[in-house]
Amino acid sequence: MSKKIQVCLTPALIDLYDIEQSIVVVIDILRATSSITYGIDNGAEAIIPVAQVEDCLNYRDSGFLLAAERNGEVVAGYDFGNSPFSYTREKVNGKTVVLTTTNGTKALHLAQKRAYQVLIGSFLNLDSICHYLKSQDKNVLLLCAGWKDQFNLEDTLFAGAIVSNLRQNFEHFDDSSVAAEDLYALAKGDLRKYLHKSSHSHRLAQLNIEEDVVFCLQLNLCKTIPVLVGERLVALKTN
Repeated sequence: MSKKIQVCLTPALIDLYDIEQSIVVVIDILRATSSITYGIDNGAEAIIPVAQVEDCLNYRDSGFLLAAERNGEVVAGYDFGNSPFSYTREKVNGKTVVLTTTNGTKALHLAQKRAYQVLIGSFLNLDSICHYLKSQDKNVLLLCAGWKDQFNLEDTLFAGAIVSNLRQNFEHFDDSSVAAEDLYALAKGDLRKYLHKSSHSHRLAQLNIEEDVVFCLQLNLCKTIPVLVGERLVALKTN
């Protein structure tokens, strides 16, 4: 099979892609997919993404941890939000977390409707994701969660990092892939410096969570790949 990679720059465009036989990697670098990766790597039994804040309330009596973020902030009354520092081993090991975020969980649900498989990608597990995608005889769609259906820099940069890593293993790349890879080549020497240009970086700076941003740009801190199985994100078993 001649494998192809495509980059969907915003969830608003996902209906333009045939993904029924594709592995979709959902990307929301600041911060949902970074936090999910870190949480599963730290022993969370599962993370259940839900679309609306109100949907979390259905799990109030389940014994699960409830996490809700809107516009970068923790929603009042919830255990925590979208910061990777909420997903440490001490807090999540052996637990199930119900999570809703502004952009990431929406992208997950759109991918789930049609994709062959849905994975979670972040700089934290870049090598693991790339190794797995090389091993599979499937096309790949890199789905950038963006910001409220608009393009964003950080998710596109990560898509470019994957394209750069997989350049020798795939034969067909769309123009979005080429653009993402070129952008990553510009930024990879100092991702944080480049992302000072991004709108979401400025939003997060106003919330005084610079350490979250720096954390999410670390390479290969985790080996785990979260995969969506039914309604639950769990650790992918690759053996």
